[in-house]
Amino acid sequence: MPYRPFQSTYYDEQMRASPALLRARAPYLIKNTITGIGIFSLVIGIYVYTINVISQDEFDDVVVPDEPVKLEKPSTTEEVRKAIAAKKQ
Repeated sequence: MPYRPFQSTYYDEQMRASPALLRARAPYLIKNTITGIGIFSLVIGIYVYTINVISQDEFDDVVVPDEPVKLEKPSTTEEVRKAIAAKKQ
């Protein structure tokens, strides 16, 4: 006898829905379809609203620097000692 990992009375050997499964799902078909359309519409509405709000944002008040500030690193230990001594004063 071959191994059958899934056995159900609602599906046949080719995993097609049986008439019993179709009858069990029938009362919920319209409600589930309406709920699915409602959730899908809500998601699309939120997405469109977000894209519209973001596209209206203007960045005129943001200051963009011309060139990044370059910090000079001390090249010798003597310069490091001078910097530390100056910081202590």
